Parts: sequence; C-alpha cells; structure tokens
Amino acid sequence: MPKLLAIAYKTVKRGPMNEVLCANVTQLSGVEKDVFGRPGKRQVTVLSKIQWQQACHSIEADLPWTTRRANLLVDDLVFSSADVGKHLQIGELQLEITGETDPCKKMEIAHVGLEAALTPDWRGGVTCRVLNDAMIHLGDEITLVNPS
Repeated sequence: MPKLLAIAYKTVKRGPMNEVLCANVTQLSGVEKDVFGRPGKRQVTVLSKIQWQQACHSIEADLPWTTRRANLLVDDLVFSSADVGKHLQIGELQLEITGETDPCKKMEIAHVGLEAALTPDWRGGVTCRVLNDAMIHLGDEITLVNPS
C-alpha cells in the first residue's frame, strides 16, 4: 500500500521548504501556511519518490526531495497523464489530480540538468485540488481511485 513519506511547504516565494510530520490541508489554503495554497487547480503538489529517484539517477545526483519544491512525497506510485481527474486519498484527505507539475528554471538553478531530467514521464509530479479539509500525517496510507 502506498504511503505518505514527507510533507513540506514554504511560507514565502523562493523561500526554504519546511518539512513537518503532519499538516492541516484545507480547501481554502492547501497545505496550511503554504504560500501557494490558494483555491484552484494547483493547491497541492505531489511527487512520486520513484519518479524523483529516476530523475536524480539520470543526472547522477543524490538530491533531497525538497529540491523539487513539492508539498507531498509519496512512495509506490508512478504518475502519468492517465491519472488526471483521479482522486488521491491520503488518510482522510481527498485530492483531485488536475495535471502535471511542469519543471521550471528553478530546477536548473538547483542542479544542472534537473529541469530536463524532470520533464519526461511526469517525473516532476502532479498538481492537485483539495476536495475536503483534513489533517495528514507521515505514514498515512494512500489510494488512487477513479471518482464515482
């Protein structure tokens, strides 16, 4: 069963990522205290550990997952375009996958070649809309389902 491995947010643009053991995630603010958490299609970003490792391997670098600047890190999932519209349930939290998190120039600044390494096969993760308010914790079980 896939699990939530890590949670992070930033309080200011270009600021450091703050890792936490648990977080309140709401429809109004995404991951509580995150500067980009406002309502919309990109409230929360989710990164697959498998895909992150593929990207790092391709540039022969061992980078912390927070380099990607995503909110959540999950294991045992690989994202693709087929997942758009599906619901990602993390503990009691429900997220709707709205699209791909496109890598940007900040990734190239973080490490040479990282932007290109994240581009294929949705390695940069997914963007999500929050469907309900819930507290999430490291180790929460995750399911990926088609909405009914």
